[in-house]
Amino acid sequence: MATLSLPDITINYELSGSGPRLLVFNGSGGSIEAAAVLVGYLANHFEVLIHDQRGLGKTTVPSGPATMAEYAADAAALLDHVGWQTCNVFGISFGGMVAQEFAVTHPERVERMTLLCTSPGGEGGSSYPLHELAMLPPDERQEISRRNLDVRFDDQWLATHPGDQAMVKLMTDRALAGRSDEQRRGELLQLDARSHHDVWDRLALITSPTLVACGVFDGTAPVPNSQAIHSRIAGSVLRIYEGGHMFAYQDRRALPDVVAFLQGNELSDPSGDPLPAR
Repeated sequence: MATLSLPDITINYELSGSGPRLLVFNGSGGSIEAAAVLVGYLANHFEVLIHDQRGLGKTTVPSGPATMAEYAADAAALLDHVGWQTCNVFGISFGGMVAQEFAVTHPERVERMTLLCTSPGGEGGSSYPLHELAMLPPDERQEISRRNLDVRFDDQWLATHPGDQAMVKLMTDRALAGRSDEQRRGELLQLDARSHHDVWDRLALITSPTLVACGVFDGTAPVPNSQAIHSRIAGSVLRIYEGGHMFAYQDRRALPDVVAFLQGNELSDPSGDPLPAR
């Protein structure tokens, strides 16, 4: 891994793989380490650039509040640092919010883009307010978090779907993992910035071919939010997959479609209707 020093933070980043250039924006609380499986998959097809976003992973926690504009500016500075004038962009969940902010600010730097399980904010719809979970009792917080992953996830569903059960356990274990006070502060700064995300009135500035993808059972970023993004980006493609907020891992068609789109290939069914279950 390598670092980039900016005036207020030092960014930890990683380059891997070969092929077309792809900038990856991770989700809430995400780090390079946590995204290893996803990055490994994408690096089979692209030269992947991923960084620990400000306040997360091994990147410095800023002294003051963080803004969505700063998350996007960090990415632009990182592209300059590695010598990428343009690239493809992959944004998932919170990373999809940053990707939108980046694309409306620097549309000329985005070749093709995929936005997964995310929201535009404002009148286009916001994702679940994760910053409010910290104020809830642990049992209620855990129940809401589980349903945010997939609205079908109750005890009965998980008892008969071991793959989904394992995914819930992984996310729960990650949430319960010990953190330093500084790590918690970084995560809270991100959640606060996330709560102010709103690109709704600027989405028309995006000029790159864009795939907007979501899961039909997503409790964090509901389908109408992706439909709203699609309605504002000219020529974008909308795909609705079987699964919830983690549909990219639940529906085996999702990531191959993402790769195909980023490589410039046509998708077999870009209608925007929910895809039939596997």
